[in-house]
Amino acid sequence: MLVLGVETSCDDTAAAVLQDGQKILANIVSSQDHVHSAYGGVVPELASRQHIKNVMPIVDGALRTAGATLKDLDGMAVTYGPGLVGSLLVGLSVVKGISFRSGIPYVGVNHLEAHLLAIHLEHEVSFPYIALLASGGHTLLYCVKGVGDYTHLGGTRDDAAGEAYDKVAKMMGLGYPGGRAIDKLAQTGSPNAIRFPRAKLKSSAYEFSFSGIKTAVWHYLKSHAEGESREPAADIAASFQEAIAEMLVRPTINAASANGVERIVLSGGVAANSRLRSKMKEDADAAGLAVFYPAPKFCTDNGAMIALAGYHWLKRGRRDDFRLNADADLTL
Repeated sequence: MLVLGVETSCDDTAAAVLQDGQKILANIVSSQDHVHSAYGGVVPELASRQHIKNVMPIVDGALRTAGATLKDLDGMAVTYGPGLVGSLLVGLSVVKGISFRSGIPYVGVNHLEAHLLAIHLEHEVSFPYIALLASGGHTLLYCVKGVGDYTHLGGTRDDAAGEAYDKVAKMMGLGYPGGRAIDKLAQTGSPNAIRFPRAKLKSSAYEFSFSGIKTAVWHYLKSHAEGESREPAADIAASFQEAIAEMLVRPTINAASANGVERIVLSGGVAANSRLRSKMKEDADAAGLAVFYPAPKFCTDNGAMIALAGYHWLKRGRRDDFRLNADADLTL
């Protein structure tokens, strides 16, 4: 089965062609970082306009790279939520139009589900597993028992982890996207230079909060003038990153142990963070758990994970009609 996957949920325009849910024939992503960097975050209207410009060349490029035409496709998959509604509508409208003109069946894919399944693009990971989905818009914990069988365990009460990275990077003048900038700077810093607070929520072992550490960094920068009283920027970045990693790792390990699940999967853009990966591996090894994470290109938004999720639903006989609409607040 040959499936085209299209992803336009936020600020990356992506398309991929996947064969039989395993072989990636093409996976093309057009980043908008250069468009939004001046604003320190994604501007929804600009994101939508860029998708309109990029989506057809990206889709055409993916088909060309795969050596395929529309006539070769058995189905299509497209993100219909959650995300920025203007961005979602671009990809959904294109796939609907192709389906209407050609008769190729399509399914709408939940962006969160695609992230939870992205690990299977590279690794054979048995179900069940505990999945930490950490990105700029989401920080969630799920027990993944199979395709379509997900139990929500917890999530953030305020900022997502990636959002905290972007905001702290903006405070420090590091640019956008903040995750990569802080991770790179932290490589030369000490994670023990500053003890930033770690949120511990007594009401739930599986919930997160990142607004406190964001505020703590802001107060630190305001109360310590640049010079002798302030730690080097690399130390600030490393100390902040260490705190974020600890807050993400602890509930994930607890969830795996409490639910009797031996496998942990990282997903979402923050899963590309080097310290989160190493910290999760260290603590998982100590607890006798196995950890899996996708290559960085499959952590961030991409068409291959959309095609994979779509493949599973198409294979089960699901087909969506033209009444399917974008859902910015879609849950899983």
